[in-house]
Amino acid sequence: MPPLCKVPTCGEIIGRLRRAHPRILLTGTEARRVSELVRTDGKAKAWFARLSSGARKILSQEPLRYEIPDGLRLLSVSRGVQERVYALALVHLLTRDARYAERAWRELESAANYRDWNPRHFLDTAEMAHAFAVGYDWLYGEFDGGQRKVLLDAMVEKGLGPAIECYDGKSGFGWWVKSRHNWNQVCNGGIGICALAVADERPRMASEVIQSALRSIRGAMLGYAPDGGWAEGPGYWSYATFYSVAFIEALSTALGTDFGLSGFAGFSETGSFPIYLTGPTGLLFNFADCGEKLGNAPQMLWLARKFSRANYAQYEMRVPKPHPLDILWLRGRPKKPEVDPPLDKYYRNVEVVTMRSAWGKKDALFVAFKAGDNEANHSNLDCGTFVLDASGCRWAIDLGPDDYNLPGYFGADRWKYYRMRSEGHNVLVINPGKGADQKPDAKTRIVRFESGPENAFAMADLTPAYEDSARSVLRGVAMLGRRKILVQDEVETKRPSSVWWFMHSRARIELDRDGRVATLVQSGKHLRARIVSPEGARFEVMEAAPLPTSPNPEGQESNEGVRKLAIRLKDVSGARIAVLLAPSKGRGETQVGLEPAFRGRLEEWRSAMA
Repeated sequence: MPPLCKVPTCGEIIGRLRRAHPRILLTGTEARRVSELVRTDGKAKAWFARLSSGARKILSQEPLRYEIPDGLRLLSVSRGVQERVYALALVHLLTRDARYAERAWRELESAANYRDWNPRHFLDTAEMAHAFAVGYDWLYGEFDGGQRKVLLDAMVEKGLGPAIECYDGKSGFGWWVKSRHNWNQVCNGGIGICALAVADERPRMASEVIQSALRSIRGAMLGYAPDGGWAEGPGYWSYATFYSVAFIEALSTALGTDFGLSGFAGFSETGSFPIYLTGPTGLLFNFADCGEKLGNAPQMLWLARKFSRANYAQYEMRVPKPHPLDILWLRGRPKKPEVDPPLDKYYRNVEVVTMRSAWGKKDALFVAFKAGDNEANHSNLDCGTFVLDASGCRWAIDLGPDDYNLPGYFGADRWKYYRMRSEGHNVLVINPGKGADQKPDAKTRIVRFESGPENAFAMADLTPAYEDSARSVLRGVAMLGRRKILVQDEVETKRPSSVWWFMHSRARIELDRDGRVATLVQSGKHLRARIVSPEGARFEVMEAAPLPTSPNPEGQESNEGVRKLAIRLKDVSGARIAVLLAPSKGRGETQVGLEPAFRGRLEEWRSAMA
């Protein structure tokens, strides 16, 4: 255990506790600062106008009802209550308009009367507890004693009580306490914030929860090491890190310290993760059940302030629709860093590499590529996959998640669904069949990474993902002259095998007469793909659908509008598959060549791996 991660005694918690409300994420002094900011700062003013408009709409809406539409999750309701309470409470604090406090009370009273907050899916409970903590604390002075008691009783009975059962190992739904992924931060953060809100009224119970949350969350905080990457991908990075930051800040505002949580290795660097994983198109390298866009991430503003990283704040300033914490954590317009960060980045342990030709240009060339752990939470069978941006378009895509409610999606049937399988990604598939098309427990690594002014290169040893069929599988991705991308695979199979190379795209794909060059077209832009090796290989264009030999369960996404550029090699024991990808001015342009000097570099890197 890192010595910086101290768990305080009950006496320390109560002795440190700020008695006045608000004290969760916000104090009276801070509220006055924010009030002045929304009056004088253009961005804060625009964000607050957007937030106020949304809050006014909530005034005429009925409170959310208890609904579990999929038979498992109350989560959409918990998030809805939280979104409403945050907006209404902040608008009230900054305008002193009583209508917003009264409407927040109606929302909270309704949820206080729910039969439970669905602790069997504890995210639901944690997010609702978070909503109640903010409403109770920020609007404390607007509620009378009877109203406070209603909210306090709900937090104790439906939030803190079930959480203590989880921490004590007395519930069947407390597995998250020992987890090391987003569930840990969300559950500990939400319930910890709730405990801080009521620590003066329920000191012993709140202290027990805070102590347990601190013990539990430190295991998940290790996941940011060594350089801020996150194995669950950028979407779940945002979810987990929002709650990590919210809990850290709530500890700081309520108790004056975060007990060392912000000092974990990699945490100061983690704001770089979404920056590097966002291409010039604004789309993410969306691996691990992630959509292509991140939405707001107010933790970026907090991380910017905490660690003096202006580029973190710049990233968040792009969002048109703010979270209320965006307004709280905004510190005016950040100054542009004097020096741009490096163009290329390798996230160790997560095993992700990104390369780009420039920062701040929408038409820049960008490629992101991963090895990684197929057992990481929310992973797909996608070791070796990549995405590609050029000329302002996303050319090689990740399809993202499918419906979480599909049968066995997070269980025994996960590897039957196309979007979860290797064939649904931009990877190799060897000897496809009904079973998983990469090893579900494979752990693969980036074994070479080089970044220079003109060229960048990464190589992954993917052998563990294909060990049933292959002796060795290496994939290299190179950016040549910051103008072209080379994807090269070196495959040695255990027996003559069928090897597929896949790349998914929303572009229209046209093949030349001999099938060695493909032209991809979208939005009036062109990308050329050329087979450098092996001789005799040809492209084909396929639907983004399961192969005839693959499972094809009902209910999964049809992937309409997506095509798949493919190469198929039959009965090979060894192969070098090299594909060069470059933006083009149109079909008439034929120069998509591989510079002789770089051929020598590839041989050098390959020899070093032998």
